[in-house]
Amino acid sequence: MNREASPPTLKTVLQEGTALLQRSGSPSPRLDAELLLAGALKRDRVFLYRESGAAMEKEALERYRGLIGRRQAGEPVAYLLGRKEFWSLDFIVDRRVLIPRPETEVLVEEVIRLFRDTNDGTLSFIDVGTGSGALAVTLARLFPGARVAASDISLEALGIAAANSERHGVRHRIDFFCGDLLDAVKGPFDCIVSNPPYIDAGTYVRLDPGVRDFEPAGALLAGPEGIECHRALAVQAKARLRPGGWLVMEAGEGQGDRIRGLLEACGAYEDIFFRRDYGGRDRVVAARRS
Repeated sequence: MNREASPPTLKTVLQEGTALLQRSGSPSPRLDAELLLAGALKRDRVFLYRESGAAMEKEALERYRGLIGRRQAGEPVAYLLGRKEFWSLDFIVDRRVLIPRPETEVLVEEVIRLFRDTNDGTLSFIDVGTGSGALAVTLARLFPGARVAASDISLEALGIAAANSERHGVRHRIDFFCGDLLDAVKGPFDCIVSNPPYIDAGTYVRLDPGVRDFEPAGALLAGPEGIECHRALAVQAKARLRPGGWLVMEAGEGQGDRIRGLLEACGAYEDIFFRRDYGGRDRVVAARRS
């Protein structure tokens, strides 16, 4: 009498997924496999170990194998799961927005430092090129009395940002504007923050395929030097920052001197400084409006 093979256990499935991702070149095959298996099961990663001997249901197994196949093709885990953590908050993401990076949390840390002694009921922030809304939502939660705005050239991105603001209970406190950089707003603001595109054309073609082939090019590319958005934003911010207000931007590796130069050339900023990320790279530039 023929018997159907027993369904595989979670432990076996996890081992198989890890091996497949390792062979395809994933830099973190075990972690990726765990995250995707937990996502396919709609459980957390602890469940995988607590119930490692449990049988894998057919529908969940098919869902998991589909995710593994897409990850083998290079698709980022965040897009496969539809979410990414930033500042301990869970953000909705898909291919219409850039995936929030841990390095950008350094920008949040710097804003906290700059305004920690200020009554947040008097503050106004704007997140330029908001994408998923990670910076705007995080600042709205950290400064509950502040007025927060967010702008993006993409209406689709703004839809995701609005959904994330709703998800984290700050939709009523963030105003969204569609336009290029600061074109759609007048200000004045106490702080303009941005993680603008800062990849030059030569670097872009050498990016990891998981970034280059899946994340929106418009959120990455910034002309031949990689600082075109910083230059435009520095010029626009002059008219939209209050005197003493801060422009705080993320920057790419090796761009420090050029960004400092363009800020100095504007003739409107002082106290220009850089903050390093935890890898030792200049990551955030801040400049105070004269």
